[in-house]
Amino acid sequence: MPRNFRGGVHPDDMKKFTRDKAIEVLPAPSEVVLPVSMHIGAPAVPVVAVGDAVKIGQVVAEAQAAVCAPIHATVSGTVKAIEPRPHPNGTNVMSIVIENDFQESWVELTPTDNLHTISGEELGDLCLKAGLVGLGGAAFPVHIKIKSAIGKVDTLIINGAECEPYITSDYRLMLERGEKLLAGVEIVRKALGLEVAHIAIESNKRDAIEHLKKLMQLYPNLKLDVLRTKYPQGSEKHLIYAVTGREVPPGELPSAVGVVNINIATAVAIADYVETGKPLLHKVVTVSGSAVANPKNLLVRIGTPFSALLDAAGGMLEEPHTILAGGPMMGMAQHSIDVPVIKGTNAVLALCKDENKFDEEQICIRCGKCVAACPMNLLPNYLYSYAKANRYEDLDQLNLTDCIECGACSYGCPGRLHLTQTFKTAKRELIARKKKKGE
Repeated sequence: MPRNFRGGVHPDDMKKFTRDKAIEVLPAPSEVVLPVSMHIGAPAVPVVAVGDAVKIGQVVAEAQAAVCAPIHATVSGTVKAIEPRPHPNGTNVMSIVIENDFQESWVELTPTDNLHTISGEELGDLCLKAGLVGLGGAAFPVHIKIKSAIGKVDTLIINGAECEPYITSDYRLMLERGEKLLAGVEIVRKALGLEVAHIAIESNKRDAIEHLKKLMQLYPNLKLDVLRTKYPQGSEKHLIYAVTGREVPPGELPSAVGVVNINIATAVAIADYVETGKPLLHKVVTVSGSAVANPKNLLVRIGTPFSALLDAAGGMLEEPHTILAGGPMMGMAQHSIDVPVIKGTNAVLALCKDENKFDEEQICIRCGKCVAACPMNLLPNYLYSYAKANRYEDLDQLNLTDCIECGACSYGCPGRLHLTQTFKTAKRELIARKKKKGE
């Protein structure tokens, strides 16, 4: 029986706009922008020059650090520029710009012959070659996750919770590519030598639950776990607790408690690469929000500008108040719609003004709702006060770095405090200060 974690909130899931919208293929744009940082870790290093001709699937930036992932060309054409360009994280990042020749020329793809007998080391190497990162948003290089799990884990969990409001990209993948999903889960399970793998889905996804139950009749080693619909159920640590009852210690990876956790889209991408040799080139992205004329789920080339996705969704009903990369709880507001889809992009939302309650920051009324909502058992009220006063030693004592930036505290705050954004900024400063001290 799945367990219930402390805290959390119950926002309207807002998935009705795209839940029943089948994935549509968005034609490749005339130009793609590929940032060399689309993952946690060091940037990839460009191995092409301006003027070079490239093919789809060709490596254009190599992983030359321990924590990194390569970047592949998502269109064929000519390298137009290698220069800093706007990134969804709000900064300018060195990017490889490829002008599309629309010839759809591919590099030669090499499927894996022994896909049912791949070892953990081999699978890790394949994930590195494919440029795979966690596609649920965190973008942690998958090859590190796989290799760190070898001989250390007894449980594989596939994260199908998709608890953020509006987003339905994983839901549609479960419905439309369920066979490929299960193939990917089996590849990982066998490579790690595990007896059972769990696919965890929130209870509000009834169609996906029933569909996978039928498909899983042919997979006796796979188990479906139906979880309570509650935000942030998809958070890695909370998902692990809900499925296994194990608690990941602060600062540790899931392998510390014998678990490896992989997202739905990541499992599909693993199967794609092992079976066909096709690296990570596309993302399924939900385009939704109250300002969007015709919300959709789109399969897009990585490097496609947000503007192309919004145009494909019929444009805007009115001038949006906020454009988000990601969901309304953890997504990042955008200054421009010319930023590209990157590996971790799972949604582009355009929201009207009446959906934004944070225009004017007010005051803390000491109600304690943020404390009750925090799934990490932190004290957001004190963290906020200390962050505003730059009391970093106190923030460290109260374990600010354990904050998962889920937004549950901000969602329930009647004082409309900018809690989560304040914690994001304070965490960066705290980590920088600790590094400077050599801790």
